[in-house]
Amino acid sequence: MSQEVIRGIALPPPAQAGDPLASVDTPSLVLDLAAFEANLRTMQAWADRHEVALRPHAKAHKCPEIARRQLALGARGICCQKVSEAVPFVAAGITDIHISNEVVGPAKLRLLGQLARAAKLSVCVDNAANLVQISQAMAAAGAEIDVLVEVDVGQGRCGVSDDATVLALAQQARALPGVNFVGLQAYHGSVQHFRTREERAAVCRQAARIAASYQLLLRESGIACDIITGGGTGSVEFDAASGVYTELQAGSYAFMDGDYGANEWDGPLAFQNSLFVLSTVMSTPAPDRVILDAGLKSTTAECGPPAIHGAQGLQYAAINDEHGVVRVAAGAPVPALGDTLLLVPSHVDPTFNLHDGLVVYRDGIVRDIWEISARGFSR
Repeated sequence: MSQEVIRGIALPPPAQAGDPLASVDTPSLVLDLAAFEANLRTMQAWADRHEVALRPHAKAHKCPEIARRQLALGARGICCQKVSEAVPFVAAGITDIHISNEVVGPAKLRLLGQLARAAKLSVCVDNAANLVQISQAMAAAGAEIDVLVEVDVGQGRCGVSDDATVLALAQQARALPGVNFVGLQAYHGSVQHFRTREERAAVCRQAARIAASYQLLLRESGIACDIITGGGTGSVEFDAASGVYTELQAGSYAFMDGDYGANEWDGPLAFQNSLFVLSTVMSTPAPDRVILDAGLKSTTAECGPPAIHGAQGLQYAAINDEHGVVRVAAGAPVPALGDTLLLVPSHVDPTFNLHDGLVVYRDGIVRDIWEISARGFSR
């Protein structure tokens, strides 16, 4: 075969609008629009009911079209976890973005300054020297940025945990050029996956008390602290009702996954699985075993293997780079060669990061493909 012919070969998209879901090339990341839209409405209504802002986290999906739909329903803005991750969202016209993380290093700070000229940005700080660096980066870019002091409310990750440092950072931010102190980030990531509602409620109450104590400290020192941002899918039930948080950063609620599905959800919030990996049976080597074409390069397994949606007697038992081994229980129907199965990822965030596009469907018919523009943007 000539080089000219090889150069003319291009990978076609996995599907076209109007195709039945079963004909989508696999493995593909697919989104059930009906469940997705219901999840968006449920979370926005919860935020509105408690008069708090919803600022969904885009690190979950890295897809501007998803963010647009959240904003259209009333979200205040979005969160991104890395500076580079924000670039495709700003390019897509999304201009209210909170970088819910510390930003350290000359290259990242230069990019932060460039983005702050094109969008309303905020960023977290927990270090005085870093705050000076952010101020200098804004001066160099001719920009301004809002700053939130990150406080540790029990996560044991980033954030300061004493009154003196919280107050000193807020005062420093008020004094430096190019930065505006606006409030606190008080996020507790671990609580998102405490299994019972009682456990999550107890930890959330403690986190809210800590955040409120810092807010009171600042106000008694004459410093306005109008924003307390945090909360995730597993904790928003309690964070929204706390009277402390003013913004919710939940992201996975739009999709759900196996790990969130293991939580107890007997409260007022009910979210559906809307995100799946569509996979094809590529081998049927034994009556009790079939092999799928979706492995670790299509979905991650740090929270366990994916589950098989809507199928009885099938267990995704082993995951390899390009293969998934499915065990078939005695008496259960054996999928045929070429059959497609929907897999529920155990963790949506890194699964999104494995795909370039999201095939969206309604009533079993493909409607569109949305670009996952920030895939791999992790700097």
